[in-house]
Amino acid sequence: MQDYTNQNNSDNNQNPYASPYSVAAQSVDARAEFIRKTYAHLAGAIAAFAALEWALLQIPVMQTLAMKMASTQIGWLVVLALFMGTSFLANKWALSNTSKQKQYIGLSLGVVAWAIMFLPMLYIASSFPTFEGVIMKAGVMTGALVAGISLVAFTTKKDFSFLGGFLKIGSFIIMGLIVLQFIPGININLGTWFSVAMIVFASVSVLHTTSNIIHQYNTNQYVGAALGLFASVALLFWYILRLLMSFASND
Repeated sequence: MQDYTNQNNSDNNQNPYASPYSVAAQSVDARAEFIRKTYAHLAGAIAAFAALEWALLQIPVMQTLAMKMASTQIGWLVVLALFMGTSFLANKWALSNTSKQKQYIGLSLGVVAWAIMFLPMLYIASSFPTFEGVIMKAGVMTGALVAGISLVAFTTKKDFSFLGGFLKIGSFIIMGLIVLQFIPGININLGTWFSVAMIVFASVSVLHTTSNIIHQYNTNQYVGAALGLFASVALLFWYILRLLMSFASND
């Protein structure tokens, strides 16, 4: 960590356009504190997500909602559209520089949005014997992959912000494919290979977001940084779980 932060100091001295408010422009102690706060908030968001998901799955009405979301195409498209709008608003609030309260509201809204999105898949994964243990396996695999990616981001000492363009273009393509599969008359099967591709995409997103924690955010945006990283981790968990469920169904 010491070498990493010293390298960033050197990079910033060579870059006259570096923001004086970014984490990369701060002292070693300030950077360490920002990283600590970001990952503490990420851990809190993951814990809140798990607790909320467990609570929702205990409610019969939410179980019914989960099955309807999983079985109706139009309903799922509506949920997806609401999720996208809610996530945009949550991220905007979480990155607010004017109100710490708004930042926490944004983080909370983002966690709730992901919990609703996961509801049908986690309900199915937890209700049928075929999928016994897949949630735990997906969680362990996600944690291990995120740890490895984070190690790469911190030890290579590189700014991976250039991946942002790839992620934006990829997001539009992915959303287009997801929407197309719900349109009658268009036969698109987003099967195993799509899940594998999405795991790669989500891994790149984790790498990009982890890099941004040092190079792009300013010192008071640790809540927004945590939400960005949480969203990338949630996406990775989604497709690892989806892939494991696909394998379990074929056994």
